[in-house]
Amino acid sequence: MQRLTGLDAGFLYMETPATVMHVASLMVLDPSTAPGGFSWESFRQVYQDRLHLAPPFRRRLVEVPFGLHHPVWIEDPDFDLDWHLRRIEAPAPGGMRELTELVSRLVAIPLDRTRPLWEVWLVEGLEGGRVAMLSKVHHAAIDGASGEELMVAILDLSPEIADKGKPAEPWRPEPVPTDTELVGSAAAALAQQPVRAARTVRRTVEAALRIREANRQPGTTPPPSPFSAPATSFNASLTPHRSLATATLSLGDAKRVKNAFGVTVNDVVLTLCAGALRHHLDHVGEHPDGSLVAMVPISVRTEAEQGTQGNRVSSALTTLATDVDDPVERLHTISASMRSAKEQHQAIGADTLQNWVEFAAPAVTGLAARLYSNTRMADRHRPLFNVTISNVPGPPFPLFVAGAQLVASFPIGPIFHGGGLNMTVMSYLDDLDFGLNACPDLIDDVWLLAEGLHLAMADLVAAADASGADTTDVDR
Repeated sequence: MQRLTGLDAGFLYMETPATVMHVASLMVLDPSTAPGGFSWESFRQVYQDRLHLAPPFRRRLVEVPFGLHHPVWIEDPDFDLDWHLRRIEAPAPGGMRELTELVSRLVAIPLDRTRPLWEVWLVEGLEGGRVAMLSKVHHAAIDGASGEELMVAILDLSPEIADKGKPAEPWRPEPVPTDTELVGSAAAALAQQPVRAARTVRRTVEAALRIREANRQPGTTPPPSPFSAPATSFNASLTPHRSLATATLSLGDAKRVKNAFGVTVNDVVLTLCAGALRHHLDHVGEHPDGSLVAMVPISVRTEAEQGTQGNRVSSALTTLATDVDDPVERLHTISASMRSAKEQHQAIGADTLQNWVEFAAPAVTGLAARLYSNTRMADRHRPLFNVTISNVPGPPFPLFVAGAQLVASFPIGPIFHGGGLNMTVMSYLDDLDFGLNACPDLIDDVWLLAEGLHLAMADLVAAADASGADTTDVDR
């Protein structure tokens, strides 16, 4: 029995019928590379043989009575692999539009909390004989970094399915703890909270004083503050529906832009998203009263925490400079804002967010989330931020699933009331694969944003070529 951290449990409390809190990944596979052919049976066998490498796959939640404390994980005594692995046929003709329409419907379905919080769909019938793999894992179990580590357990470096060994000890399910055990364990944990709360308050006050002093320095431009973002049509209450679009851009082109202007690949990614958002807003005739603001997740997982599950993540707010017409000026503005945001994040401390959410009362927090959703409060105040943008570095070498080569990997992040768009990108080989997740009742055509990403890249590449700078160094 292992208790969820406050941050992990927070993703459970935030979940409502309109805000599902799982992260997903859509992988397109080429089964022609599989020795002896690709089959449902071989796909299932890979998961069966490697369950011991992915501990969250066999853990289920148990709620504490009366919401006294955060839930606990137990090794599910009723684990059934076939509940989690599913197959489905894509609508004809099986192109990317048909695939994403199907996947958007699957992504909108909440995970069953009475079972381990994950499922994988194998989508067959795609154009060119390809198949796709949609994985859904609740954010309470993983963040971006630990989710990537989970996928490593399933992926191979060659078409040959590797033998990744047997578990050191046989897996043992746990009995569901009694209410008495859960309440007793919760009481013991809660007894330690007053001391931890006092320590957290002291550290937060010290951090606030450091930030105030830093922001008063000459030439300092602080990052955007919460609720300073302008209102847009996609910053409103969500419905339970989802729409998905994808875009694949050249990582090599992003590196050329990076080298030409002395920024980072992440700065380029944010600028691409900013350009796409300008394209969308121009198309729908919206003119916000200031620059859009992005929430950028930041991994705080240390070297010692590699291989551990759960969430080790914080966040920063940055301007997207969507009120700046010149794409190069926009890129430099975003780069400066991200540097300032990272400095402020370091001053606050990586553990501050996680320390504060540890004290959230489950019963009260869950009730507040439902009340916020049911009363559509997101329609009544300025947005906390406009859009979530996440950049996950992926491998520069080919990967395989049950012998089928991974062609593209599109990450799909969750959306929130007041923030009806998530733009997440993962690099793979020499590509940047964007997954755009939106509420279709707020954004009518999410593919317009995908089109905007391509246009934004063309603008930046043209500017890099015109600059005359050396762009041959392609290190990330």
